[in-house]
Parts: sequence; structure tokens; C-alpha cells
Amino acid sequence: MTSITIGNREVGPGHPPFIIAEMSGNHNQSLEKARELIKVAAAAGAHAVKLQTYTPDTITLDVHHGEFFISDPNSLWEGSSLYDLYQQAMTPWEWHKELFDYASELGLLAFSSPFDLSAVAFLEELQVPCYKIASFENTDHALLAAVAKTGKPVIVSTGMASQAELAESVEVLKQNGCTQLILLKCTSNYPARPVDANLRTIPHLAELFDCQVGLSDHTMGVGVAVAAVALGASVVEKHFVLDRSEGGVDADFSLEPDELRLLVDETDRAAAALGKISYGATAKEQSSLVFRRSLYIAEDMKKGEILTAQNLRSVRPGLGLPPKYLPLLLGKPINQDAAKGTPMSWALI
Repeated sequence: MTSITIGNREVGPGHPPFIIAEMSGNHNQSLEKARELIKVAAAAGAHAVKLQTYTPDTITLDVHHGEFFISDPNSLWEGSSLYDLYQQAMTPWEWHKELFDYASELGLLAFSSPFDLSAVAFLEELQVPCYKIASFENTDHALLAAVAKTGKPVIVSTGMASQAELAESVEVLKQNGCTQLILLKCTSNYPARPVDANLRTIPHLAELFDCQVGLSDHTMGVGVAVAAVALGASVVEKHFVLDRSEGGVDADFSLEPDELRLLVDETDRAAAALGKISYGATAKEQSSLVFRRSLYIAEDMKKGEILTAQNLRSVRPGLGLPPKYLPLLLGKPINQDAAKGTPMSWALI
């Protein structure tokens, strides 16, 4: 599987996991806080920062009852209408260029999730390096076709989608020119439980669709992300916040700055640890071979004396014959004097 180029960064085999810091609505409608979030993402070592591009009117209807009102007691957003929630969570479009430029100054790639065709057109004007499709939009074929036609890499979260739905969506992308695709395993629950992550799907997705696969993670902590990298994830996307205690639409399942740094470090360490199939001593282990056990003369012995369990022992260091030869050697006479501490060798019998 070949790597994909996003902006100035290579993503895929042989490269560190691509860490996307998802701002979402955690700026709480403060441009200053949005800039601070980008600064924090850069300081933590993230590779990209992602926004979301919509308005309440492009994502839902101005209706505040029935199915447009969130009444699920298990939802973080219970008691809000969809319209009010998206009004609170949206990133103003007039901020986008400033935030993208600021991210670039700090060495971050910056892009967004469009939620309708007008957002795609707007983001094209800003020359984003790639597109991210959110789980709730992964069956919107018109949106998929629009981002595919840009010719840029497309990252798609797979939350809730069946195999059949994903197959249809991937086909739409390919038919409209997408040649660089990354699918993200995702559990669309907020916060999500690790038990629901089903990370074994990651290698299956990669095989099924012959593409790179990553993780869009809504669990707390970094353990799930590290496990995903061990299973082949080349991309990890996590929401982040300056301080969970200050609140924010997604604060409850977002990483704080020190946790984001931990995510970067630990996923990088996990990727490096995968290595290759290898047996025997590595180059770094060669000097440790001396600390293996081996057979040594344990008492001063004269020529002709018989080797016994008392005068021939398995000890460290490892410069004598391997311990597996002990049964073979016991009961045999030695052919020369041997001082205590002499490594056993075939030359002594």
C-alpha cells in the first residue's frame, strides 16, 4: 500500500501516524480561543488541525420541536434543538482563512469537513490540501462526488456505515476521480466506550477497500488510538480542547493539551515498535548475549576428575557451553586442570 501526500506531508507506511487535531466547536465562538487551540495543537506535535464548515441553515432546518429537538437523556446535547446546537458549534466562515493561515505559520496542515456543496466550493477557494467527510455525511453521495472531483485526498469516517453503504460510497468517490482515499474507523457515540471501538475492523477495512485506514476516536484517553496504530492505522483524529473544565460543545470527549502531546508521542512510539518479523539477537542485543547462562567449572579441578552437578554449573555469564549440554557432560572426566570460573568447552574433555 503506497503512501499518500497531503500538503507537504507523506501519510502511510514508513511514516509516523498522521495526527489530526479536531477543533470542532471547542472555540466557544471566540476567535482568540480558536487561535490558541491551533497554537496548542502545534506545540503538542500534531500534524494537522481540522475545522468543520457549515452553518445551521446548511446542516438542518430552523425547527425547534419534534425530531429537530434533542431529548435523549444520554446525549451530551440534550435540551437543545439541532439548529441551536449548530449555531453554537459552527466555526464562522469568515474565520477560516485567518485560522488556516495561522496554522500554516506554525507548521500545521489545515483543512476542514464540509457538510454541503456550498462548503466545498468555499473551501476550494481557500485551497485546502484535502477533505474530511464526517460519519454522518458518509452516505451523502452528492457531497462525496463533489470532494472527489477536486482531485484531492479524501478522508472518510465510517461511523454507523454498513459494508454495503461503504462500498457504495467508495465507488462514488472512485467514479468521480478520487485516487487517494483514507477510511477512518469510527464509533459515532460521544463519548464512545473502548469496548465499542471494534478496532479489529481496521485491517479488514484496509483489505476490503485496498486503501489506508485510520481512526476517528471519540473515546477518552489515548489507549484506543495506540491500539489502532498497532493494528495498522496510519491516521488518528481526536478532538481537543484547552481545558475540559471550561466546557465546550465537544469538551467531554476532547483531549487537553498534555494529553494531545501524549497521543502524538505514544502513537509514534507504537508505530516505531511494530518493526518487522524478527528472531534472534538484534544489533542492540548483541552485547547482552554475555549475560545468558552457560556452563562453568564451579570448583578447582584436577586432570581426570569427573564432572558433577557440584563442579559444573549453569551460571551467568554466557561464555561457556550452552546449558543444554549439562546432562551430556556430567560423569565425564576432564583432560586438564581447570580453575573455578573456567568456561566449559569441548576442549576440556
